[in-house]
Amino acid sequence: MIAVLLAVGLSVGATLFFLGKGDDGADKAKTEAEAAAAPAVPVKLPAIYEELAPAFVVNFNHQGRARYMQVSVALMTRDQAALDALKVHMPVLRNRLVMLFSGQDFATLITPVGKEMLRQQATASVQELEQKETGKVSVEQVLFTNLVLQ
Repeated sequence: MIAVLLAVGLSVGATLFFLGKGDDGADKAKTEAEAAAAPAVPVKLPAIYEELAPAFVVNFNHQGRARYMQVSVALMTRDQAALDALKVHMPVLRNRLVMLFSGQDFATLITPVGKEMLRQQATASVQELEQKETGKVSVEQVLFTNLVLQ
């Protein structure tokens, strides 16, 4: 009787052992197939920075006083071809930024929030121009590398 129970126990144990190995192989093959079928995650290209030289210098009035602002600007993109296409329109881009910068309020610009809002407006303006002229947007950010208010 003990021999029969031992034989049945070994049979069940061996069956579970071999079935468990088969499942691991099937799961591994299934996982590899799913990984191959899943769309590849796009690789983020390195950032490319283009300094707009010379720096922008604009003047505006604040409470009857002449005020000046100097801003050094860099464009951040990841597509060199799109940046080269945008360079053709650099006079229009610089004009847009000069008009944007000269229309600012000095009291707003002296705060960090005001500077960040201006940077975001500059980014939107550049992206709008790029969409209009080249048909796509590749400039991710406009960065202020230097900003002086006087």
